[in-house]
Amino acid sequence: MKTWTPTLQEIKRDWIVVDAQDKILGRLATQIAMHLRGKHKPEYTPHMDNGDFVVVVNAEKIAVTGNKLQDKKYYRHSGFPGGIKEISLRDQLNKKPEEVIRLAVRGMLPKNRLGRQLLKKLKIYAGPEHPHTAQEPKPLDI
Repeated sequence: MKTWTPTLQEIKRDWIVVDAQDKILGRLATQIAMHLRGKHKPEYTPHMDNGDFVVVVNAEKIAVTGNKLQDKKYYRHSGFPGGIKEISLRDQLNKKPEEVIRLAVRGMLPKNRLGRQLLKKLKIYAGPEHPHTAQEPKPLDI
């Protein structure tokens, strides 16, 4: 008996909207990564993109536990000597709240072409409004 693998025409991608208000960052990111990857579907295949599109709203209102607001740091480097920059979670939430969720989800996806392709299906918005109402996204309770 052969193993069945879904073709691109057989894959059905849904649109899901997630309200991030008062949700814990890590727990929210794991659920988003699972839906992007398609692990909640019975036809899950590790080497294929058969997940859903995920729209996250209210990204600026996420919650974290402990002292992470001042202790957690995000780093980037310009490539030049001494070019390392550091920003705390609190400042990042004030500046670009979408990046906080994007980086948390990115760390839970594969580190290859498939992971980069999956990340393109994640749409994050700081406020409660999003432009994807035409796709009729279904709400997801987390």
